[in-house]
Amino acid sequence: ATAVAFEKLGETSGNAKAVMLGDCLNKAVGRILKNRKSPSRRVQEIDNRATNFYVALYWAEYLAEQDPAYKPIFEQLSAARGDIVAEFKKCQGEPVDLGGYYLFEYGKAKSAMNPSP
Repeated sequence: ATAVAFEKLGETSGNAKAVMLGDCLNKAVGRILKNRKSPSRRVQEIDNRATNFYVALYWAEYLAEQDPAYKPIFEQLSAARGDIVAEFKKCQGEPVDLGGYYLFEYGKAKSAMNPSP
């Protein structure tokens, strides 16, 4: 939905950068699906955190192809990819107290979603 919103905004306002954001995000999501980077319910496999990382990585890559301003962030994400994915896998398997299911506590959820020290 976010990609389509960027595209629609760009089309209605004549903002080519918004169209580019949407187009690149659509490509990134397609690559997530093609490369099977969707979240798994099994421990030690990709989860929501890692899927979000891959969205950022692929999106940055496609953006960098269109605009060199995005190249540094793509390079940083790409260089740290192994460490980031390993940290996500390492923190799996233990129950996490979020302070609730539907109405969780922000601090606890933030800690669970960002396992890096």
